[in-house]
Amino acid sequence: MQALAATMALAAPFVLTGEKGLFHFPDASEVRLQDISRAAHEDDWPFSVSSGYLGCVWSAGRKTVSFVEKREPSHDGGAPDPRMVIVTTDPFELTLLNITNRDLFAPADSVEALIKRVAPFEVLGEKLCDQPQGARLGDGEL
Repeated sequence: MQALAATMALAAPFVLTGEKGLFHFPDASEVRLQDISRAAHEDDWPFSVSSGYLGCVWSAGRKTVSFVEKREPSHDGGAPDPRMVIVTTDPFELTLLNITNRDLFAPADSVEALIKRVAPFEVLGEKLCDQPQGARLGDGEL
């Protein structure tokens, strides 16, 4: 019972300031997506595919940014499930949370190099969380 009271006390400031608490489970209306594509002159594009969706959602009390590849429908009309990676500058999360789809990132010499590539996309994705649903951030905001 004391643990529950302590958890509620820690979460209260987030609720009072309008932030999403640690135990908030987002619904579809809270997901923000924007399609993005690699520009011809973009040498530090961090992904192995040239286009996809950058997304943001409040999860576990913070903004969580992800990249989802675009998949075209196959001949039979079905589309394979798209791959997704978490876009973060936290080296632990970047490597371990993305282990199943790490090939969605372009090859990098080190984790530090990959962090430098994904950092601007994490910032842009976090801005998406603050936008109304359907809003689009301009290319100059990256």
